[in-house]
Amino acid sequence: MGKLSVIIPTLNAGMELRRSLPPLAVFEGLDILRELILVDGGSDDDTLAIGDAAGAQIINAERGRGRQLATGGVAAQGEWLLFLHADTVLDARWRDAIDAFMENPENQVHAGYFRFALDDSSFAARVLEKFVAMRCWLFGLPYGDQGLLIKRDHYRNLGGFTTMPFLEDVALVRRIGRKRMTPIKATATTSAARYRRDGYLVRSLRNFTCLTLYFLGAPPRLLFKIYI
Repeated sequence: MGKLSVIIPTLNAGMELRRSLPPLAVFEGLDILRELILVDGGSDDDTLAIGDAAGAQIINAERGRGRQLATGGVAAQGEWLLFLHADTVLDARWRDAIDAFMENPENQVHAGYFRFALDDSSFAARVLEKFVAMRCWLFGLPYGDQGLLIKRDHYRNLGGFTTMPFLEDVALVRRIGRKRMTPIKATATTSAARYRRDGYLVRSLRNFTCLTLYFLGAPPRLLFKIYI
């Protein structure tokens, strides 16, 4: 059996899964992969059918990304856990990069994240990618759309994802600690739909405002209303 559990929270994510699942090549000769888990929050599109066709284990959970991630973390049986968003597409180097990360003894108490990229060819997208890279380098603060690879025992010792309605990724990364966040040498490309919809400047400022207010103690439930 493989030693990696991939956990993806879903909610009407059929369109996104058509792009994100094929690079994982689920159960097609990947001895690294133990299981693919979709934790669904009540989809009424073809999400479940796509997951089933990919060989995924489907778990139902109360809607909310934090709750769904926490549920998947409890159910996962792999020695290592890889948490991904449904619209995150890993590049062709993901398997070798993850293998190298897991084989490094230091990473038993570290967590890994992928380089951030957007599925947008605009100059604004490239600028944002640079800012994200700088944020990760300076503060060790990747977001969930960059994935999170962590040893299962370490994840559970930290308490795992909380059921908070927003910024569950930031909360866990802060508990892991800046010095224990390690980049993985592969890229995770995520959807730029929110940036195209709201504009890069407006969306970036909104994200920054939410993060700042969170650090100042604002409740995540209120911040989620600002975010959306």
